[in-house]
Amino acid sequence: MNPPALSLRPLLCKDAPVLAEWGGDGLFCQHAGWTATSRAALHDFWVGQVTDPPAELIRLAVEDPAEGPLVGYVDLHGLDPGEKELGFVIGPSHRWRQGLGRRAAAAGLMYGFGELGLERVWAEALAANTASLRILRSVGMEETGRGGLGTFLNEDSYYRQFRISRTV
Repeated sequence: MNPPALSLRPLLCKDAPVLAEWGGDGLFCQHAGWTATSRAALHDFWVGQVTDPPAELIRLAVEDPAEGPLVGYVDLHGLDPGEKELGFVIGPSHRWRQGLGRRAAAAGLMYGFGELGLERVWAEALAANTASLRILRSVGMEETGRGGLGTFLNEDSYYRQFRISRTV
């Protein structure tokens, strides 16, 4: 039996306290690349993301009927109307290893191709972040090359780039 589908919706100001709370999860912050800051500062950051989002960013809340109203978010980033970069975050860390990341990435692709009419979606993940690499492959993305340098969990690494095109 397949798990129920995740739903995507716009982020709302009422999500800011939940997102700010994730900042108290050190393991989550290390993996997500969040800088340690106060909950109040994170709350203000997320309210700003909702009320004045960057023009090139579509950020959608991820909901799971079994887990609660907010289990993560999906980003579709870029100004090109036919192509966007996919990003996804699941929080807090106790929700990892349950398939939510794969389901969120798949929901993001469905939204991009279905709702936005994209032709292509690309993503990248640090080579040291094996869980993200596994997720990108599991949703059908193909590795296309190597990107710049980065750090994951204090380990020097490099970005691996992926792409998928709309199937007609």
